[in-house]
Amino acid sequence: MKRISTICILIFGLKMSPGVELKTVYEYFTENGIQSGLTADTPDLFRLNGREIRIVSGALHYFRVHPDLWRDRFRKYRAAGLNTVETYVPWNLHEPMKGYFDFGNGTNEFSAFLNLRNFVLMAQEEDLLVLFRPGPYICSEWDFGGLPSWLLRDSNMKIRTSYQPYLDHVTAYFDQLLPQVADLQFTNGGPIIAIQIENEYGSFSPIHKSYLEHIKNIYDRHGFNCLQFTSDGASNGAIGALPERGVLMTANFQSDPKGNLDKLRKHQPNRPTMVMEYWNGWFDHWFEKHNKIPVEDFAIWLDGIFNHSQTSVNFYMFHGGTNFGFMAGANKIPKEPFYASDVTSYDYDGILSESGDYTPKYYKAIELINKYEIPKLFRPDFPPKSPKVAYPSVILTHFLSFSDILEQIPPSAVSQSEILFPMELLDINEGNGQSYGYIAYQTTINFLQFTENKLMFDTPVRDFGIVLLDGEIVNNISDYWIHTTKTFDVKVKKLGLHQLTIFVENTARVNFGVAKDFIQHKGLTGKVHFNSELIKNFTIYAAEFKKDWIQGLKNWRSLTNNPDVKAPAIFKATFMLSDIPEDTFLDMSSWHKGIVFINGFNLGRYFKVGPQKTLYLPAPLLQLGENIIIVFEQLEHAREIQFSATPQLG
Repeated sequence: MKRISTICILIFGLKMSPGVELKTVYEYFTENGIQSGLTADTPDLFRLNGREIRIVSGALHYFRVHPDLWRDRFRKYRAAGLNTVETYVPWNLHEPMKGYFDFGNGTNEFSAFLNLRNFVLMAQEEDLLVLFRPGPYICSEWDFGGLPSWLLRDSNMKIRTSYQPYLDHVTAYFDQLLPQVADLQFTNGGPIIAIQIENEYGSFSPIHKSYLEHIKNIYDRHGFNCLQFTSDGASNGAIGALPERGVLMTANFQSDPKGNLDKLRKHQPNRPTMVMEYWNGWFDHWFEKHNKIPVEDFAIWLDGIFNHSQTSVNFYMFHGGTNFGFMAGANKIPKEPFYASDVTSYDYDGILSESGDYTPKYYKAIELINKYEIPKLFRPDFPPKSPKVAYPSVILTHFLSFSDILEQIPPSAVSQSEILFPMELLDINEGNGQSYGYIAYQTTINFLQFTENKLMFDTPVRDFGIVLLDGEIVNNISDYWIHTTKTFDVKVKKLGLHQLTIFVENTARVNFGVAKDFIQHKGLTGKVHFNSELIKNFTIYAAEFKKDWIQGLKNWRSLTNNPDVKAPAIFKATFMLSDIPEDTFLDMSSWHKGIVFINGFNLGRYFKVGPQKTLYLPAPLLQLGENIIIVFEQLEHAREIQFSATPQLG
């Protein structure tokens, strides 16, 4: 009870409106002590500690939002009337190398984002309950659905099944993860009211129920006696669930609430209904339009959810945040190139924007929550809007050429091979391979004729490839290829030996599908022929672009003295801030394709094809005094970095 007493004091700005005696979430559900957690034993409402509750939750992924902004987002959730927050847990961030675990105490790019325990405790401080969804697979438009790429080093790996080596890895991970928060269950005085088993497993194939049983047994062994649930498309029924073990089934959908909830009720007639993912928006792929769900449709579908059997809801995404770094996911699609990667923004047309701003959906959500809230609870005031600033443009001053870049790849990340193989199988990172970034395959070719030289790839590039001859892009900057095979016509002005480099970007591993879709090795895996002759003997560079490497780059060249430099290249600029930093956006519309670092942190990818044209730069990544911007441009660079006070998402 000590934690609850402390939390009641910490809830910010609690003021009762004149004549209204509404209680906070924790005051109401713990006022007579805690006898029980969340139960789902009747067909109407959930009960928490014996009292009726309609769960009104919103997704908030701690790994997509800077930790200095968590509290602001929590307060905006609570002010809207949400009583719960939901989060996934990304395995690939918490165990980036086999046996190396990071819960906020590491030195990785994302370490500052990964204090899961602090996130859960802060949610409680802000008067929110927690739905906990640890996977191990999370989908979430996140690289490889949250799975670590080192799993792919096992040539027999069968993820999301009862394949014993996979189960062993899951067990080792959960044995580290679950103790971080097991004592934070509601019955222990914490905020966690329920935990999910796997994720949308009914959409996977083949289905191994023994795998789900394995996860449940791990939860039980770690003392998770809170409500356990699965989430899936309502049409999948119980094929990916464990109702026979008392595990609650929940549904994921966007529209047709009556049809979907009727299906869920048919499979589970005597328990409460819950939409674990009400898709109030949608994600974006490069080359496509920005997805938006009209407020009118959002309201109709939400009202239909609330009107159906006192259904509870989790907004996915109430606030989406950002796919920082290389962490955006991808999907298989039914047309060439049969692959589409996600943009950096995870705005999702959410109820709060990517940068945490109020939207028309926010106020519409409040209107409907007011109408259907059970029980009526106290709400804090709305947090102020966060200001957005368009800083003055910054002129680039220095660069590193493509050859400079390769020269600074550490020797441990350079290997020699007769054949091509993907980044995951490189013998680097203590036997874990390369997870993200780029891979360069370099060799020497003897040209015996000026024209009619054919460079032929017999397997698709994974995922974005360009060919360079003596450090310059072959033909023109539009001659890249994505996830397909290709034949290049190569011309030279001088016969003899030339350096050939095949430069490949891993633009994202697929995060949704069946077993065959999760064979996600990146780079080149087949053969390359030059004028029908097999090319052998490559120097392979793992260009991981990690934070410590970016910050350690040296031997910068002056752009003033080299105005005609061509991409691929790295560019640098600095700017000074004399006032407290504010949120801003980098306008990358005059650049072509690449990534941006601010003070060593990878903001993510930009690509001229859109729909996204700006990158969100949260204020906590800036600092008083000098700030350093580094841009790696793959195709065609601009001369300056422009800022904007508004996003351009398409």
